[in-house]
Amino acid sequence: MDKLEAMNAFVKVVSLGSYAEAGRALGITRSAVSKAVMELERLLGARLLDRTTRRVSATEAGLAYYEASADIIARVEETEMQVARLHDEPRGILKINAPVSFGVLCLGPAIADFMEAYPALKIELTLNDRFIDPIEEGVDVTVRIGVLSDSSLIARRLAPARRVLAAAPGYLQRFGTPQTPADLAEHRCLNYGHTTTLQRWQLGRDGHSVQVPINAVMCSNNGDILKAAALMGRGVTLLPTFLVGPDIAAGRLLPVLADTPPAELGIFALYAPNRYLAAKSRLLIDFLAARFGDRPAWDQF
Repeated sequence: MDKLEAMNAFVKVVSLGSYAEAGRALGITRSAVSKAVMELERLLGARLLDRTTRRVSATEAGLAYYEASADIIARVEETEMQVARLHDEPRGILKINAPVSFGVLCLGPAIADFMEAYPALKIELTLNDRFIDPIEEGVDVTVRIGVLSDSSLIARRLAPARRVLAAAPGYLQRFGTPQTPADLAEHRCLNYGHTTTLQRWQLGRDGHSVQVPINAVMCSNNGDILKAAALMGRGVTLLPTFLVGPDIAAGRLLPVLADTPPAELGIFALYAPNRYLAAKSRLLIDFLAARFGDRPAWDQF
């Protein structure tokens, strides 16, 4: 029995006036209670209790120790309750990190609605496209898109991240519509990446993945830039539907090679593998999973 448990046993003996009653209250044996009190007396070098055949009462030193111990135990219990409430009620600061484009277009409005439901929370939302370590940077929930590698982090899938090949109607009228993946080598392609050389797109056909050479006339590490160029008729691009779905629905962009789609990615919430996930993080993840779902609004075209 550790010191705090021994103190608690001693407090029960004094308040109930009996080793047996204290043991029943704590769910331990009378002898365990007696042993705990004797250990405290040994550590303190003072007798804490006067024992008779009928009743146990505190000595002068025992009474002083009882008052201090009861106060300490009450403080510990209150602290435990406060910590427990942090896991049961959404409060405090919730730190979130997400990719830039998805954060602006989809996550930002969702977070605003989440805040309406939980006004006691304060939100810190940072956007960048690099993969951060949420433990090192003190982030509660990280949203990432892609195929996840093995990690010590826990991941929950929030929604699919479909990608499509698309181009503006004006571009297709001018240059024609690709009929096979091989045709892309003859088209002007707008590629997500860091170089215009040695570029390939990975597409699927009949359950198999194929690497298709492309003619990348523009590359960027920002999907919004590529979408803007595609809307202006500058080429064919491969982008996630959360970026171009509304433009396809409105006819500003048209799908290309729909029978050979790129591999589907996922949108995930990542968090540290703590035993107890704080309520604020759990509620956000549940909210986003329900909000986006298996067929999110941006895929409805």
